[in-house]
Amino acid sequence: MSKSGRIQLNVRIDHETSKKLDEIVDYYQKNTKIGRVYKGDVLSDIIHKSYEIMEKQKAIQSRKY
Repeated sequence: MSKSGRIQLNVRIDHETSKKLDEIVDYYQKNTKIGRVYKGDVLSDIIHKSYEIMEKQKAIQSRKY
């Protein structure tokens, strides 16, 4: 994942959400062969995948029958 053009986001999340993110990062780390996995990279991946799903749903909803 490219590090150029990055910005820093400061957000507050509850403890439970943080624990879930840690579990997801551990899962990515165990199931990918790219080396060290960072929380920011995992969040970026989740956001990109969610965005793709949203765009597909919007396209389906905008179809005219």
